[in-house]
Amino acid sequence: MAKDYYQILGIDKKANKEEIKKAFRNLAHKYHPDKKTGDAEKFKEINEAYSVLSDDRKRAEYDAYGRTFSSAGASSGGSGFGGFDFSQFTQGGNGFEFDFGDIFNDVFGGSSRRREPKRGRDISLDVELSFEEAVFGVERTILLNKTSACENCNGSGAEKGSELITCTICNGKGTVREVKRTFFGQFESTATCSTCHGTGKIPRVKCHVCHGEGVYKKETEIKVKIPKGIDNGEMIRLSGAGEAVKGGQSGDFYIKIYVKKHQVFRKEGNSLIMDLNVKLSDALLGGEQLIKTLDGDIKLKIPEGVAHGDILRIKGKGVPSDRGNRGDILIKVHILIPRRLSKDARKAVESLKKEGI
Repeated sequence: MAKDYYQILGIDKKANKEEIKKAFRNLAHKYHPDKKTGDAEKFKEINEAYSVLSDDRKRAEYDAYGRTFSSAGASSGGSGFGGFDFSQFTQGGNGFEFDFGDIFNDVFGGSSRRREPKRGRDISLDVELSFEEAVFGVERTILLNKTSACENCNGSGAEKGSELITCTICNGKGTVREVKRTFFGQFESTATCSTCHGTGKIPRVKCHVCHGEGVYKKETEIKVKIPKGIDNGEMIRLSGAGEAVKGGQSGDFYIKIYVKKHQVFRKEGNSLIMDLNVKLSDALLGGEQLIKTLDGDIKLKIPEGVAHGDILRIKGKGVPSDRGNRGDILIKVHILIPRRLSKDARKAVESLKKEGI
């Protein structure tokens, strides 16, 4: 009995090439034998269906006769893939249009046709700041033990006065061809030349400091300027300050900021928020209180009749901004109610009560 290739791929008989290709991709990824969900027989059947339905001539024969004359005996032969012709994987040839790297990217770990530029490893570090340092900004010197470009040879790997010559392994191309044997057969890929690290050049005489590598591990001091008003959890990125790599771009250095809590203040935008306990008598009659700010002590005037929850403001003593302005200190008033009263205090309060206060 003839197989229903449309049913195998789970598509309609009116499906176009793009829909056929999409269905095949999903099933090929799912049933590839190297995967947990793999099924060799199912995978073979999927390939067989795709090889017919993706080819206009074979599909026309199949639709008309329930078989293709060009591959009728293939499924019982020794191909092991039900007539699936891998010679059809061509770039601009007469076979069907097929992006091999795109479809089997998950299976083989990526396409080998594109060579990504080399890049050094990124570095990350946590830095703890006091509350004052976070508000006013600070400069820190950080000592890192990282791979850096060799200063003796300026990263070339050649001893001073020596020249660079064409790499004898890759003949100056920076890449070498590798042959891999896979489930589908033998495939050729391109890899970065390990001798010249992709540069195509090697030193005639190697640098005595880095031994021709162009980079080496050393302690490096990095000065970091922490901006004013930085928040807890913010990240600072120093481009190119990460690990160096020969023939490529250095990675980046990421600094994550942790700000210690302050005993009095908390930061909200450019404002500093604090709570202030005010005696009942000062709330009723007004008064003054000494406030310890980040700039020193300031006498705060408590206005007469201030209410619980009112916000008092000290202008220009908050968090500095990049434009040179500063936010304010916002003070939330908490009126203290005494739990016990002396006889004199009770009499005074009773007098106020009689006056309706």
